[in-house]
Amino acid sequence: MADLRDVTPEETREQVIEELGKIYDPELPVDIYNLGLIYDVDCWKDEVSKLNKCKVVMTLTSATCSMSEVIVDLVKSIPNRMDGDLLELDVELVFDPPWNQEKMTDEAKLAMGLL
Repeated sequence: MADLRDVTPEETREQVIEELGKIYDPELPVDIYNLGLIYDVDCWKDEVSKLNKCKVVMTLTSATCSMSEVIVDLVKSIPNRMDGDLLELDVELVFDPPWNQEKMTDEAKLAMGLL
């Protein structure tokens, strides 16, 4: 098994994106990544621990989304589902720019009957 400190931030970013694709909006049949709720995933190597840290900038379909706490908590729990190379994941919830259907992937639009 490789030393977890050898996992690059880019590899960790790919793993985080894969995990984001497993989190579904409880009110919609689409995962939050394809729904376009994720604006940025930035990962870097912590200088002290040499483990990776990430920050996810995301939004919700609405500022009054009743499931916002559940969705954000699922994103924050991603390190618990990874192999241990992700020391920390911060979530920044933003509403500017506001989400709209144009942010959805074609896959998401198809699942929602918009294509």
